[in-house]
Amino acid sequence: MPSTPTDHPPDPELAAEREHLAESRRQLARMRERTASLDAGTAADWVSREVLESSLAERMRQLTDDPTVPLFFGRLDRSNGETFHVGRRHISDPSGNPMVVDWRAPVSLPFYRASSIEPMGVDVRRRYGFGQGVLTAYEDERLSVAPEGEEYSSILEAEIERPRVGPMRDIVATIQPEQDVIVRADLDDTVCVQGAPGTGKTAVGLHRAAYLLYAHRDQLRRQGVLVVGPNASFLRYIRDVLPALGEVEANQATIEDLVAEATGARLRGEDPAARAVLKGDARLAEVLRRAVWSQVVAPTEGLLVPRGSRRWRVPSYEVDEVIEGLRSRGVRYGAARAMLPQALAHRVLVLMERSGDSPDDRVQDAVARSKPVKAYAAAVWPVVDPKRLVARLLSDQEALAAAAEGILDVDEQALLRWGSPPRSAGTARWSAADLVLLDEARDLVERTPSLAHIVVDEAQDLSPMMLRALARRSSTGSLTVLGDLAQATTPWATTSWAEALLHLGKPGAHVEQLTRGFRVPGEVIEYAARLLPHIAPDLEPPTSVRRSRGELSFEDGPVAGTVESVAARAAGSIGLIVPDAQVVAVARELTDARVAFTAVGEEGVEPVDLVPASLAKGLEFDHVVLLDPAAIVAGEPDRRTGLRRLYVCLTRPVTSLTVLTRGDLPPELGPVPG
Repeated sequence: MPSTPTDHPPDPELAAEREHLAESRRQLARMRERTASLDAGTAADWVSREVLESSLAERMRQLTDDPTVPLFFGRLDRSNGETFHVGRRHISDPSGNPMVVDWRAPVSLPFYRASSIEPMGVDVRRRYGFGQGVLTAYEDERLSVAPEGEEYSSILEAEIERPRVGPMRDIVATIQPEQDVIVRADLDDTVCVQGAPGTGKTAVGLHRAAYLLYAHRDQLRRQGVLVVGPNASFLRYIRDVLPALGEVEANQATIEDLVAEATGARLRGEDPAARAVLKGDARLAEVLRRAVWSQVVAPTEGLLVPRGSRRWRVPSYEVDEVIEGLRSRGVRYGAARAMLPQALAHRVLVLMERSGDSPDDRVQDAVARSKPVKAYAAAVWPVVDPKRLVARLLSDQEALAAAAEGILDVDEQALLRWGSPPRSAGTARWSAADLVLLDEARDLVERTPSLAHIVVDEAQDLSPMMLRALARRSSTGSLTVLGDLAQATTPWATTSWAEALLHLGKPGAHVEQLTRGFRVPGEVIEYAARLLPHIAPDLEPPTSVRRSRGELSFEDGPVAGTVESVAARAAGSIGLIVPDAQVVAVARELTDARVAFTAVGEEGVEPVDLVPASLAKGLEFDHVVLLDPAAIVAGEPDRRTGLRRLYVCLTRPVTSLTVLTRGDLPPELGPVPG
């Protein structure tokens, strides 16, 4: 049965809750003032002072109070008489008693998991309604008695459907049980979430990062947390979620940003689809491994080391043994190269001992640092510059043929090579796929440091080589892998999560499928799901749990007039999604009609966002106007990718979808709903 929110001001219970909210704000201000009063100058030395200053600044950011954001959103009345208000951060009174408990604390778990079947020691779960930070209503769900009829919360439903403008907001007040299981998964566990549109998979991944930062703060602070998104627009969209939860320590980047920073190369070029697919093929990892290790030169003569009046000679076959021993240790090329002088010096010491001398470690160090040994080691095991190595492979037919023999055929080698090689590696116009190859080569030379945890969204669109780049950065850590195979829109997209997890180095990771949609209206998701048999036949169709069906309409009028009509009859954000090739023309039409808009990715406060279809993924709007579905499909290299792109675009609305046709709709969508 639905519980009725109490919204009458005279209600003494509501007044008491409002006073608790006001007192919680006063105590949060007190906590912030106390933190501000602490003096980092009392530290013992300048290093400690800088660490303390950084910690205090971070604590101040965590205690920032936004009056438009409620400090708590729920309450638990336990059967033992205890009462806890659940919010975004812990707030205590001067005696240390909790005014608000953090949503991530163990005591808050029943707020998300308890039910009438398993109440988890809770008698009553209370939810609050807010408007601009003001507590306006509450409703109670009694878990100690069996419900009569279907259970739903009008406050929870209103929060899920609340209109939104601007960046993504947190869902901490509305996390569902199946989502909470993922959020609170252990740090050691890599979790893959196959999430249909509107199931909250992105928010779940971000909230898992926030939970892990709370539960394992010291470890994650040392080793780092990274959120990887598909593009800069998406990262701007999600940038406020973790700070709103009090977490400011996670970095965000695209895969291109990540590898560009690691390699020191700039993204300046673009590959045709077929070449990009080949460069993203996992077989390129072996080609690069061969190319790197082929730089080790078999010695043609032995090592001669003069020392005092004696000369010591290590024959070439013994040098071969040393080299083979280092190669078999499984270390990186650069690390093995650094070991070579000491390994050669050890062979010289063996010769000295056989002659009756008694050299010690200091003698070995001196021999290893001697000019003959250093020069010999550099000759047989030269320095490898990843940029020069990759540039040579992509430019030199013979070099590529030697490294790719038995891996790539002649046609593939021809496709891989640059048509117009640059004068040098420094002038190369590196593509995104090239940067990933550079990153792979760099890791073969020098090990990439591992992070504690990585959240990667839209992972279905990453190539095997891109996935390997993330695997290197999580070799001793874990991942939260988010995506939807039905929304795979790159030519190199993964075909299954088993394949993706293999490339990520986590083949045993659990795959959790989310199909209950909380954001996309039922009528819209059912219409979009008509495409699933053509784009992802093995996936379970999504369902909408919302009681409101939403609005789905079809029109054929002018773009500007349609957008104005939608804006006039509905509140909230509007996304105008158009085929990429029509963006300029549509922008001109809107400007001529004096319809204010903001191009997606740009800063602006206009309610209408103009979104190229290729950038719609991961975004959502209260209302979507979708222009020319057939042109969106035709704009992709193949029909299946085009239909997947259309599926993405169709599932961006929270409240209404207006399909603006220009001719026939794709036949895969079937007839227009009656």
